[in-house]
Amino acid sequence: MTNIKLDWQALQPNNAPYQALFNSVAELPSITIDEVQSRLHSGLSLFCQADLRQPFMLLKAEESDAYLSLLSDTVSSLLPENRPKIGGYYQTEHQTITWHSSEEGLFAPTERVAYREWIEPEQLFGNIYTHQGVLQLQPGLIHQVNGGILVLSLRTLLSQPLMWVRLKQMIIQRRFDWLSHDENRSLPLPVPSMELNLRLLLVGDRLSLEELQTIEPELASSALYGEFELDMPFHEEDDLTVWCRYVNRIIQQQNLPSLSADAWPELIKQAIRYTDDQLNLPLDIQWLQQKLETATHYQQENQITGSSLQQAEENRIWRHGYLAERSMDEILKGQVLIRTEGSVIGQINGLSVLEYPGHPEPMGEPSRISCVAHVGDGEFIDVERKAELGGNIHAKGMMIMQAYLISELKLDQPQPFSASVVFEQSYGEVDGDSASLAELCALISTLSQHPIDQQIAVTGAVDQFGYVQPIGGVNEKIEGFFRLCNYRQLTGYQGVIIPTTNVQHLCLNQDVIDAVKNGQFHIWAVEHVSEAASLLTGIPYYDPQKEHLLAIIHERITQANNQERPRLPWFLRWLG
Repeated sequence: MTNIKLDWQALQPNNAPYQALFNSVAELPSITIDEVQSRLHSGLSLFCQADLRQPFMLLKAEESDAYLSLLSDTVSSLLPENRPKIGGYYQTEHQTITWHSSEEGLFAPTERVAYREWIEPEQLFGNIYTHQGVLQLQPGLIHQVNGGILVLSLRTLLSQPLMWVRLKQMIIQRRFDWLSHDENRSLPLPVPSMELNLRLLLVGDRLSLEELQTIEPELASSALYGEFELDMPFHEEDDLTVWCRYVNRIIQQQNLPSLSADAWPELIKQAIRYTDDQLNLPLDIQWLQQKLETATHYQQENQITGSSLQQAEENRIWRHGYLAERSMDEILKGQVLIRTEGSVIGQINGLSVLEYPGHPEPMGEPSRISCVAHVGDGEFIDVERKAELGGNIHAKGMMIMQAYLISELKLDQPQPFSASVVFEQSYGEVDGDSASLAELCALISTLSQHPIDQQIAVTGAVDQFGYVQPIGGVNEKIEGFFRLCNYRQLTGYQGVIIPTTNVQHLCLNQDVIDAVKNGQFHIWAVEHVSEAASLLTGIPYYDPQKEHLLAIIHERITQANNQERPRLPWFLRWLG
């Protein structure tokens, strides 16, 4: 295995082959929902069948007007034309209320499908009130959509449990019963029930669905289930064509300016940055709407151009940049110690993603990780865990890292060195295993007494065999270290080591790409810890023909266990 220095072309999606498509997007036909949400469309089609006996469907999607409106329109197009004829009116005479079935009347349904993001019991079930001494019955949404499908936000019902219990029972019993909205007061007069034929589509996020599953396990297990998929695979031009038509549909529905040919590559870059994957394009309606609506403020000649999207994004980053700037100031002023030049034994620049409460997005920032070793009983100390500042996933990564190194050394004698690893100047909780590659390299440096190049930062998780695994937030992490190096002036030797499996997630800012293109900054993709350790120390990890890190560590351990043993030349040490 060899270190792979990435070319600048690998740092962002290549849109050049699709220029002809971008020039003709405006001429593409309108898209239908089944082309981008085939599984969801199939579930909704089944739910809309006239002979279906299951009145409930659960759907994972955002509980917002944009999604509920789309689902309502889709359901409306799938419902059969011959719906049940249910309706009638109430008549009050001599303090007696009677029900009269009829295809017309105040309580005859007026809609096939209806949706609400939020609703109160009076709006859902209707109301009973007195007007000029006469008792009046006012229909609710449940009466207006009787015989059809009602689409509701799940959090609306979970936050109003009494309303949910009553609605569920009425749907199951297929009868609407008039009940007082105030549990402490009864109805002024008994009101006859009426026939109810209603199906309920509940829309919620995973947490809401989990809560419903807890309180209604039988309903959750028997109801139909569907998901609004938030991304789609992107492998060839046909996939991109479908996505462009999907964006066009949103533009038309929201009456937004059209996209120029040069806007599409920029939108695709931002879209891939959002999904963190060059092989996935987002279908998130709210995200796409927000990007397009913001770009309209910078439109040119009634078109959203590439410049419009760039200006909108630059303005967003600037508006959100206060915390990132303050954090960088602390490093530049020397209050947070991060080295970007020279070499140090047992010290490495790890890369973290920080999430501040209330801040809309994570930020990448370098972290100084240090390791020291001393004669001891072989214990590896995770200082973060000892201080109760390390999360469970971080502790797991540390144990995997230690297990790998002990296995790799193949010791037939006690390990005489104890070591401790810590995130320096970190005062909050540390979690995740994305620093385990950096921690392992710092430990190897300490045990071998060979310094680590401080011009290189590292991110990646390792398994028990030393292979480097993918991590999240790779773009933010690279850009965080680049900003620091750029502020201090690029040397031409600085860069970042990332897992090879993260290459497909790269979509970096243009200033990073330009620096890599000009040879001022570098990004290496590695598959195994041996590649990272060799690159960081400048010494082979394992090479029987010359001095290498494993032989040096093994020799130090042997010397520590046998102080009287004479020191052999390097080419004989590993044989021992």
